Amino acid sequence: MCGIVGIVSSSPVNQQVYDALLLLQHRGQDSTGIATSDGSTFHMHKSKGQVREAYRTRNMRSLTGTVGLGHVRYATTGSAANEQEAQPFYVNAPYGIILVHNGNLTNTRELSRDLFHVDRRHVNSTSDTELLLNVLANELQSSLSGLDLDPDTVFNAVSQVHERVEGSYAAIAMIAGHGLLAFRDPFGIRPLVLGRRPGKGQDEWIVASESLVLESAGYQLVRDVAPGEAVFITPSGELHIRQCALKPRLVPCSFEYVYLARPDSVMNGISVYDARLRLGNRLADTIAEHMPLGDIDVVMPIPDSSRPAAMQVSQKLGIEYREGFYKNRYIGRTFIMPGQEQRSKSVRQKLNAMGSEFRGKNILIVDDSVVRGTTSQQIVQMAREAGANKVTFTSAAPPVRFPHVYGINMPSRAELVAHGRKIPEIAKALGADHMIYQEVADMQSAIIEGSDVTELEMSCFTGEYVTGSVSEEYLAWVEKNQLS
Repeated sequence: MCGIVGIVSSSPVNQQVYDALLLLQHRGQDSTGIATSDGSTFHMHKSKGQVREAYRTRNMRSLTGTVGLGHVRYATTGSAANEQEAQPFYVNAPYGIILVHNGNLTNTRELSRDLFHVDRRHVNSTSDTELLLNVLANELQSSLSGLDLDPDTVFNAVSQVHERVEGSYAAIAMIAGHGLLAFRDPFGIRPLVLGRRPGKGQDEWIVASESLVLESAGYQLVRDVAPGEAVFITPSGELHIRQCALKPRLVPCSFEYVYLARPDSVMNGISVYDARLRLGNRLADTIAEHMPLGDIDVVMPIPDSSRPAAMQVSQKLGIEYREGFYKNRYIGRTFIMPGQEQRSKSVRQKLNAMGSEFRGKNILIVDDSVVRGTTSQQIVQMAREAGANKVTFTSAAPPVRFPHVYGINMPSRAELVAHGRKIPEIAKALGADHMIYQEVADMQSAIIEGSDVTELEMSCFTGEYVTGSVSEEYLAWVEKNQLS
């Protein structure tokens, strides 16, 4: 999971991209990068760390031009510690292309082999984004018939990318002197939205991971980029759109709605906040089925993403809602921190339990999901240390039992607290008196209710991989490389 943005403006774009990345910081905090295009000249700066730490005045001044893109990284492939693997990536032919990518490719072994042996291209990192960029560059080179680059040539190249690349990818690229290109994988697993606003003598355009970026900058949300679709925008603001996949099918990632996205975003026509409220309603019904409500004194959320669900659980069950955990706003999201040791250390720095809300009470804790169990285990311990009598832990998402290979860093089954365990065993592992999960069918219906979406990518809950090419051998290979 990463956050990406691309802008075609009638005025300098550097500050606009920076402001957008601040709003996408929740999607990645390992590193960040901005690139701009001034005519046919690229300017780029990238660095480890968060957006506010990465850019100085001298960096911003060097990012001239009216077309730009940016990225915040949450490492799912490659090394989080290697600054050379921060995005954007650049190739100098054809024309010069810079690209950012959100997602995860699942046929990287085949792509690496073919790029070297067939396309004769060198890849200088372990990042699948550099692979994607080189596939795009190669297909664009193959589609050219002259010096000029027209939208048909660009779209033909994207069609070939879809034929060669497997997995999830929402990508934005700048082609030197020609404009901005954005495209989404044929299943639409990772999000991408398009916005427009009037500029000085031309329309201004933005493509971004989440709609809140558009609203903040005064853009009107035009629509989501469709699965398999490509958007090409010239520096003068001319918009060209074409479907480039043979059999596109919208299957967005369920984890975006459970945890990843900000609640004030709308993705694929679904309000993230409303989806989380509905998840709370469904979870309340399951809680009522599995335990006597008289044993619960208060309902508490783990701030912030579980708060809407917890409020609905409290309201529907008629149990008092209380805020017992105080969050340190200066600590990043622990789930997307690289490395188990850093995640474990940061939980206690991030949350503090207020004893007055716990002492002598039976607590029902609501979290958005439980993945590794690192945070959950420490939260249960904190509640007990603060004086809780009993602790019931609940999850607005089903048990995460399988690796997620489409852009979320949970590749190893050994890391997942629910893998190979029954629910009472999970409760014991977390130190909770009871453990209650959302049902898979309830999660799906809660998220898609009232929308045109008919199915979700739910592989980490069900083990069913929508791209159809994720085999047991592939999962074993991913786990081996993750642990080595």
